[in-house]
Amino acid sequence: MAQPEGPQGRVLIIAGSDSGGGAGIQADIKAITMLGGYAMTAITAITAQDTHGVQGVWPVPLDGVVKQIDMTLKDIGADAIKTGMLGSAQLVEAIAERLSDLAILVPRVIDPVMISTSGHRLVDEKAVGAIRAELVPGARLVTPNAPEAEVLTGKAVETVDGQRRAAEALLELGANGVLVKGGHIGGSIIHDVLQTTTGEWIFESPRIETTSTHGTGCTLASAIAALLGQGASVPESVERAREYLLEAIRTAKGFGHGHGPVNHGWMLDEE
Repeated sequence: MAQPEGPQGRVLIIAGSDSGGGAGIQADIKAITMLGGYAMTAITAITAQDTHGVQGVWPVPLDGVVKQIDMTLKDIGADAIKTGMLGSAQLVEAIAERLSDLAILVPRVIDPVMISTSGHRLVDEKAVGAIRAELVPGARLVTPNAPEAEVLTGKAVETVDGQRRAAEALLELGANGVLVKGGHIGGSIIHDVLQTTTGEWIFESPRIETTSTHGTGCTLASAIAALLGQGASVPESVERAREYLLEAIRTAKGFGHGHGPVNHGWMLDEE
């Protein structure tokens, strides 16, 4: 059977698994599915975690990660690729090599997952350097939160101007677009700063007072990837993905006793 032409919303997720279901691969699959995409996975690590934090991490062997990437891209193909938790420089370098060989033209959304919501450090300094050198250049969009942007650029990110400076620095490293998220910056209004090689957009929204914020970064990046994979532009994808995430936060069901998950399936509740 001939393959259909044009963007089909196929998204390959390269990230870790979250046993609690609120972040990582589980959140990615939910968000991509809810926004009309088709999710595929290359799992980089298994984590034992709940709403209180990460209690254990077991990396998947490097050959296993690479084989997952090969199988999905060679058979099904992808319209977008989203990366999440990548725990070692060796893994980052191997992923960059396979994507260069098999999916050089596929837009990449790089979510530089470095610190969990509970404050658990998920990658070492060598991995940070590898992400900066191997995955940021050429990315369609990089989506760091404020602490991650500081780690990647060495610039203070405590204001909108700080977000702008960090975004500019990542564009200088070769990214085609950068979304520096402002949820970790204090204030009643959250600002997310998007810069691309063609312009700047600042998205604002009132802060929602809730403890159900686990997996918000994973969810947003995957929602953006799903929309990019269906042919939307970067600004449109960011705007629509933010709307989806904000409603998922507002309608969170309060699961767990710590930082609970958002309601990825809120659209189903409205049917």
